[in-house]
Amino acid sequence: MNGKLLAMAAALGSSLALAQQPDYSNVEIKTIPLAPHTYMMMGAGGNLGLSVGEDATFLIDDQFAPLTPKIRAAIAAVTDKPVKFVLNTHWHFDHTGGNENLGGSGAVIVAHENVRRRMSTEQFIEFMKMPVPASPHAALPVITFAEGLTFHLNGEEMRVMHVPRAHTDGDAIVHFVKSDVIHMGDVFFNGMYPFIDTSSGGTIDGMVHGCDMALAIAGDSTKVIPGHGPLGTKADLQAYRDMLATISQRVKKLLAEGRKPDEIAKAGVSAEFDAKYGKGFIEPGKFAEMVAVNILKR
Repeated sequence: MNGKLLAMAAALGSSLALAQQPDYSNVEIKTIPLAPHTYMMMGAGGNLGLSVGEDATFLIDDQFAPLTPKIRAAIAAVTDKPVKFVLNTHWHFDHTGGNENLGGSGAVIVAHENVRRRMSTEQFIEFMKMPVPASPHAALPVITFAEGLTFHLNGEEMRVMHVPRAHTDGDAIVHFVKSDVIHMGDVFFNGMYPFIDTSSGGTIDGMVHGCDMALAIAGDSTKVIPGHGPLGTKADLQAYRDMLATISQRVKKLLAEGRKPDEIAKAGVSAEFDAKYGKGFIEPGKFAEMVAVNILKR
């Protein structure tokens, strides 16, 4: 698998990535301290959030199954407690691939009810034309929520909030109140155009709304963990949100004028943003086309 396709497969958690068995042997798990008990972890796939302390080890997302030993080793470097809770921010396999391993070892998997629903059955990511098989029973969330819930662990409140129809229909963002950290899942791709999974109920308007939800509780010193990309700030999230809203408005205008998605792909609606966001796995024209298709199908 070439580098660009591997990056796309990793970001989307596709069955193609599984079928071609990408090599994770050189992946390193990087642990970034954010507060006394709170960390961000980076490897391959979605960025992880971690809370450790006397009560329990709480993990947000778990990347790909072959990385579970490396993730466990990285966690063991900061705590001797095994993972007790795993919170999935959405259903894509680069965020839930380690569920079976961790759930089988006793971790309690928690997610929005739509995450369990989608993981329980075969899915099809239309943008990539890729089927994704149903997950094993041990990988499924055992606790689900509709609107949100709060974990009280390690002297911290982790407030989990559902974001309706954003990246998917099962997204959650997590606010570590004491640590002043927000984990955005794939509602926030820092420094790149995001993937909006229309086939899983995602919408561009929901992405903007999710950013607004986080911005309403963020301060100037808040650390913002994106689903993909480097650690961000409130200013990064604001700029990203404004980019999404601007491109969405432009695409809606062109659609109202009768332009087709393939025409909008060539219309340069993202031109002033491309230097900053256009070097990820989704190219500028493809992002504009994705937004157009999303608006037509929402």
